[in-house]
Amino acid sequence: MADQQHPTTEDKVIKAKNIGVSFQSGKQQDDYKSKVFRFFKNRGRVEKREEVWPLKDINFEGLQGEILGIIGSNGAGKTTLSKIITGILRQDQGEIRVDGKVTALFSFGMGFNKELTGRENVYLNGMMLGIDKQLINKYIEDIHAFSDLGDFMDQPMKYYSSGMKARLGFSVAAHLEPEILILDEALNTGDAKFSQKAAQKMKELVKRAKMVIIVTHSLPYAQRNCDRLIWVDGGVIREDGDPTEVIANYKATMPKRPPRKRRLLQLDKTETNIQDNTVIKAENVGVSFQLKNKGKFWALRNLDFEIKVGEVVGIIGHNGAGKSTLCKVLTKIYQPDEGQIELNGETSALLGYGTGFNPQLTGSDNIYLNAMLLGIPKKRVDEKYDEIVEFSGIEGAIDKPVKEYSSGMKSRLGFSIAATLKPDIFIIDEALSTGDMAFQEKASERIQDMIESAKAVIIVSHNMNFVEKVCTRALWMEQGQVRFDGGAEEAVAKYRESIGLNNKKQIVKKANPQNASR
Repeated sequence: MADQQHPTTEDKVIKAKNIGVSFQSGKQQDDYKSKVFRFFKNRGRVEKREEVWPLKDINFEGLQGEILGIIGSNGAGKTTLSKIITGILRQDQGEIRVDGKVTALFSFGMGFNKELTGRENVYLNGMMLGIDKQLINKYIEDIHAFSDLGDFMDQPMKYYSSGMKARLGFSVAAHLEPEILILDEALNTGDAKFSQKAAQKMKELVKRAKMVIIVTHSLPYAQRNCDRLIWVDGGVIREDGDPTEVIANYKATMPKRPPRKRRLLQLDKTETNIQDNTVIKAENVGVSFQLKNKGKFWALRNLDFEIKVGEVVGIIGHNGAGKSTLCKVLTKIYQPDEGQIELNGETSALLGYGTGFNPQLTGSDNIYLNAMLLGIPKKRVDEKYDEIVEFSGIEGAIDKPVKEYSSGMKSRLGFSIAATLKPDIFIIDEALSTGDMAFQEKASERIQDMIESAKAVIIVSHNMNFVEKVCTRALWMEQGQVRFDGGAEEAVAKYRESIGLNNKKQIVKKANPQNASR
């Protein structure tokens, strides 16, 4: 651990001493639907109760003017610690002193009402934070401008992508004069350009506010933006110190995965097992929404592309580019207003982490519930149940209610269900954005293996490294249209260059001229 300066008492914004949190596993207050589901599913399992400590003997200090990062694997206790600092949870042992008003942004879109407009939700969120309406009036246009939502600021949030919600949530929290700002996985779905702007805003904030706390799985983001890191592991603080040193030690504990006998997917498309059979064909696809007082808005327009058997296709672009709308067309949640789309196979989608989970039910029960929603027979789930649980890596929490899971644990379980049950066409829309480093590595290998049984995999992500590593091809979307369609590395390079982030080697290989003209 790097040597730290010793602050005076006045410098200490947060002081936690011997903090511990416990609960009784298996102790649940189910809603009516959960009880009905349990009655019909009834697998004859007897739930055991035992005392569990998700946090134990936590000691740390938060200092005036710093950006403090909290890292660790899924289920390590990071979100629980955030909730203790905000006062949402009370510790069962120890004491914590927080000198300042805490504003917290937990994941994207939490606390938003999807029927209200973005502007109305700014006022709603402000009031929930106890902020005077006059102060919100003072900053409303700054929030609007910073979020880059344009006309969508005055549209219902049900039309927002997860990234648009993330941008608005951060803009509200950062502008309404927070003293202590906590961002718990809140910027995972933010695009690269907005993440840069948010990082600069946080540095400005700590000059006026007391401190910023970032909970994240993105180690590069933590290293670039944090003054100090706390590594939480198994409910205890493993290390507290210099970001470079803490990250190096954290990475050293990641399990070494055995070498693969063969790699199914190479980034060079000529070496992949892509077949001539078409899985998805979009012809002149357009999707429009009737916006409030603004007429018709085309979220997608003139989309033409084909996806062949054996392809892993990344979909990249800014927030609001139309990526999530396209996923909803592919899963038949939306029907095109123009053109047509042809799907040759059954589609399973993971649209954001935890989608389709019942928070009152256990992880085990949610495996069966999600399979039923996907139309998968119970017999097949019984056969694959142990494999799903083992792959998710949350065996110790599988009989706990999902409401007690961190966002990363939901992400891992959702991916494990869908990937183990092997759909024909697998769509992942930002569902791995909260996965820790070790699980993302496992997930990327599983995606590659799935091509032996699945027809195609489509991944929507702002993680360009993940897209480059896993995808054979990428569609770069902008304003509802495909700006570029070609090799994953080249698509990422062009996208990075468009937002001034391309610090990688220039790629000489050219895309298919037909694709580039789309």
